[in-house]
Amino acid sequence: MRILLVEDEVRLAETVRRGLVAEGFVVDVENNGLDGFEAAVSGDFDVVVLDIMLPGKHGYDIVRDLRRRGVWTPVLMLSAKDGEYDLADAFDLGADDYLTKPFSFVVLTARLRALVRRGAPERPAVLSAGGLELDPARRRVSRGETVLALTPREYSVLEFLMRRAGSVVSKREILQSVWDSNYDGDDNIVEVYVGYLRRKVDGPFDAHTIATVRGAGYCLELDS
Repeated sequence: MRILLVEDEVRLAETVRRGLVAEGFVVDVENNGLDGFEAAVSGDFDVVVLDIMLPGKHGYDIVRDLRRRGVWTPVLMLSAKDGEYDLADAFDLGADDYLTKPFSFVVLTARLRALVRRGAPERPAVLSAGGLELDPARRRVSRGETVLALTPREYSVLEFLMRRAGSVVSKREILQSVWDSNYDGDDNIVEVYVGYLRRKVDGPFDAHTIATVRGAGYCLELDS
């Protein structure tokens, strides 16, 4: 199993590299964002372990640009920050897992093995439903010739609904799939974001794509 480790703290990178090699991983190390990005794009890796604060190219920019290029290698991000918004940003941009520093090496190796077992998903096709098109590779949403400007959270909610177009999904299902597992707020945050989406994807076009199913949740209509 081949791991790409992108970490600018040289001593930490070497410590992690030695530990992973002892666990049977093959590890390539890059110490700046630009080289890390080029290696991730061109190399054949099972998982990328990616620090967020990097010289040359920020970790968020790396994972975003990898996904835009259709590189779906699993990415585990490392950060000294542990705020819920940092986690949310990482997942919204396409990361698969997240660890805060300092981290347990046992947990790191367990999560890497889990990501390797899961493997990289195939590049997703463009999703079409209700007159909308969503391109996961470019994180682009459009209705006809109009490209819609969505926030990362709005995009994630819409993608979840479009992948289940024609089916009713509950607020809880949306919350569990789109929000971080540490979120313990009110389920009604989903209602707020569905409202934001309706104003952007339906309102200007006199469309009714996202239906409310009373007592059950929401359904994105196949035909608006």
